[in-house]
Amino acid sequence: MTPVHTNPALHSALRDVLRLHSPLSTLLAPVGGELLRVTATGVTAQPGADLVPPDAWLERGEMTWLTRDGNLLGLLWSETGAVPADAVQVLTLLLSAAQQGSPNRETDVLVTQLPMPALWLAPDLKVRQASRPFLEWLGVTDAAVLGRPVADVLPGRPGLIAALDQAAAGRAGRLPDETFELPGGPRRVRGETRPFFAGGMAGVMALWQDVSGEYEQARRLQALLDTDVPTALLADDGSVVQASAGLMELAPPTAPAVPGAPLWAWPCFADVPSDAVRQLVGVAAAGGAAQADVPLALGGTLPLSVRRTAVPGLLVASGAVRGASEASAPAGLLSQLLSHLEDAAVALDHAGRVQFVSDPAATLLGVDAARLLGLGFGRVLADLGVHAASPEGEPLALPDWKERQKPFDREVRLALPSGTVRHMQVRGSVLALGDSAGSKPGLLLSARDVTALRHAQAKMRHDARHDALTGLLNRAGLREALAAPARGRETVACLSVEDAASLTAALGRTAFDHLLIQLAARLNDLSAERGGEAARLADTVFAVQLPGLDAAEARRRLRALLATPLRASQRDVPLACALGLTDQGEGAERLADAEIAMQHARQQGRAEVSVFEPALRAAVARTFELEDALGRALGAEQFTLLYQPAVCLADGRPLGAEALLRWHHPTLGVLSPGSFLPVASRMDLLTQVSEWVVTEALRARAEVRAAGPAALADWQVSVNLSLAELRGSAGLGRLMPQLRSQGAPDIEVTAGSLLDHSQDTLGLLEQLRSLGAQLSVDDFGDSSTNLAALTRFPLSAVKLHPTLTARVPEDPRSVALVQGTVDLAHRLGLSVTAVGVETPAQLDVLRELGCDAAQGYAIAPPLSRPELLAWLRGR
Repeated sequence: MTPVHTNPALHSALRDVLRLHSPLSTLLAPVGGELLRVTATGVTAQPGADLVPPDAWLERGEMTWLTRDGNLLGLLWSETGAVPADAVQVLTLLLSAAQQGSPNRETDVLVTQLPMPALWLAPDLKVRQASRPFLEWLGVTDAAVLGRPVADVLPGRPGLIAALDQAAAGRAGRLPDETFELPGGPRRVRGETRPFFAGGMAGVMALWQDVSGEYEQARRLQALLDTDVPTALLADDGSVVQASAGLMELAPPTAPAVPGAPLWAWPCFADVPSDAVRQLVGVAAAGGAAQADVPLALGGTLPLSVRRTAVPGLLVASGAVRGASEASAPAGLLSQLLSHLEDAAVALDHAGRVQFVSDPAATLLGVDAARLLGLGFGRVLADLGVHAASPEGEPLALPDWKERQKPFDREVRLALPSGTVRHMQVRGSVLALGDSAGSKPGLLLSARDVTALRHAQAKMRHDARHDALTGLLNRAGLREALAAPARGRETVACLSVEDAASLTAALGRTAFDHLLIQLAARLNDLSAERGGEAARLADTVFAVQLPGLDAAEARRRLRALLATPLRASQRDVPLACALGLTDQGEGAERLADAEIAMQHARQQGRAEVSVFEPALRAAVARTFELEDALGRALGAEQFTLLYQPAVCLADGRPLGAEALLRWHHPTLGVLSPGSFLPVASRMDLLTQVSEWVVTEALRARAEVRAAGPAALADWQVSVNLSLAELRGSAGLGRLMPQLRSQGAPDIEVTAGSLLDHSQDTLGLLEQLRSLGAQLSVDDFGDSSTNLAALTRFPLSAVKLHPTLTARVPEDPRSVALVQGTVDLAHRLGLSVTAVGVETPAQLDVLRELGCDAAQGYAIAPPLSRPELLAWLRGR
């Protein structure tokens, strides 16, 4: 990673958004040929735009994708939990704007989208651009400020103008806290200004922050310090932030104390500066706690203690003696509190005044326990800005503690002065505060923090309904969403990523996961646009709910979504998906129907689409039944071969037979190859089936040659083999010893398989031919016929498609087509076999047209091995 020096407007904006809204998050975003890594403290980059999340992001924390119009703009990750929605929205706007327009236009857009009041000024301090929060702040439009001097926009602020002049001269600086009279009332603001360069232009950037909340908190702290106990709130450097009236009164009248000065320099102490006070502050600032008796200017000593508070960077100094409140506590109170001190505990008297505060309670409220003694607890909570709500988030009114004298136990959500919200189990019990029979009872409050437990339970509920990698719903979550009644027409679609194993092997698992994240982002955008949901059902299977769309429109939208390649490992990767849809039915059953349609689409080929209809359920069930039985068929000897003879048309001599595979299914009967070979291919069983066919065919050929006369010594058997299967497997290698010793059978390949002109296909056919196989093209003349293949590959014969033979001799055009095919084949040195010959008339015409051989029912039907031997003996 290297520091970034380009696009300062974008980098500053991204960093400021994280600092204000999600300081513990990290952003990865490709911008301008660089991959930016942005945190609340800085921006670094590396060349390229390959947006791949680190492995650690996939293993822990929560990752949010930033998308616009289906495009992945960046990844936002937080190890501590979900990122605020405001941060996601603003970052998406900034990154989307950064990908549009010229550099100057980009800077204009970025400045307007900054999440705080901001001005971009020219060197002469005229307003070039203003952020939307600034315009809303003043209650004006951009026309009222653009091009005007900043002194006119913000009149009567010479200190501000002087600071902006310094920034124009190249020196950044902070602006003093000021009160701005705004349409919504007076607000305290704090600002900073710095030189700014963007789009080839220099200028000044001024940023403001509303700190009214800080001043309000200071006012509340001052109200809490309205006590006679000498108390002060200090910064880490010892400067006094607020002081109680009791501490102010310790200073001599002639030398009043001044807030903001270090505590050891206050004139209330005998020795100014007081080394003892300086040492106490130093110990507390380092994380400890210290106490000492410090001499006072007016005589006597002050038992002063200094320690850290729950607020970072804030110390508390108190002159209260820790044992004083305990000594004045009613007898027996401490013994009743001992069992509660592990929780936050507060004891109130009958009037609701604080009598005891445990350290956990003081830490929870963020104040010193000594300053709460004797105060009304209701007033304390109100001044601190503590708010209560039910566990579901409904606001609750804080009770009147004078009236709340009955035992109770309930869970509440407390919004605390620190700005955090905690789930607390609050218990109240009646407390005896005196030894006399007439003493009025008080109330003991104890609060146990169950926030971690509730967050863990919420995460478990979230994880039970969501996918960990993509953040989409999982199957259970989608079924829950689909259970709600549909609002009119609605489509549910399932899609399965094709070639997942190959993509994972080529890209690596991390990059493949990145592809899935991008696909999930697109599906999420599409579903959110329609008010629906998207889900990840399995590793590479997704589903999407699309209200308001019928199946046809949903298909079009999903096809368009998948048409744009995704980006991984510095390359564009097109994704092919099988797609199943349904716009019928109700409830969660629609998901099952869409999955059935998707399974049917997968069976039809690569990247196919199917719309559910009831008949598909039976078809898919039958396919599953075939898959279940096919694995056992070979071992159970359920396969058999039939042989359909082929004869020479010139003299009627038997030339051989084509081996035809059949499966004797235990319940479905005899099945032809077309009904189960696609299933075998998906199950990676096609090679084993092919091996069995070749072995069985060679056994039949040997039996025929051994049993027949000398005229059958060259009798041959042909088998149909899948070139794609043999190219991608070791099947041919396992058959080589048998083929070398016995000689290969004749091989028939489909015309469509020869559309592949690769060297691998040519080498495979040459190898088979060298083993004695005659190679023929089956189904020649269908739509996938490639005439160039007749010269490209080492072929010996062509077998006419049965549809050509069926129209002979009635159709003159078919007769002419057969005649032309025979002439072409003979000119290329290839023999021609007519397939599907049914009548003697067809035999006669085909013989006249010059066909070399024929097979079909006019000669013999497919025969078992014993029937074949009997037929040959009869010839």
